[in-house]
Amino acid sequence: MSLSPYFKSPLTDLTGAIVSHQWFGRCQKIEEKALDCIEAYGLEKGLKQCEPLINDFKECSLRRKQFARFEAMVLERERQYKSGELKKGDRYASPPVIDSY
Repeated sequence: MSLSPYFKSPLTDLTGAIVSHQWFGRCQKIEEKALDCIEAYGLEKGLKQCEPLINDFKECSLRRKQFARFEAMVLERERQYKSGELKKGDRYASPPVIDSY
């Protein structure tokens, strides 16, 4: 994980905020906590001390566990359909009732 550019220039200062969740993103608060922690400890020690916060931020932004769960549910439904546990009309989940929420 690289937090600072290899070469620092005025251009990197201007474009540094583009790759950030600080513009009212879903992960704004987690990113802010992780960066504050890294700033408090310094880059090298902060990467070790703040590892739980950094991992939480990575999960929030990349959503690997959420997509893995979704993929597992799709594969399980396909397995049930192919093995005959689900009938032909039940291959996909039924939609919610209108005005149910």
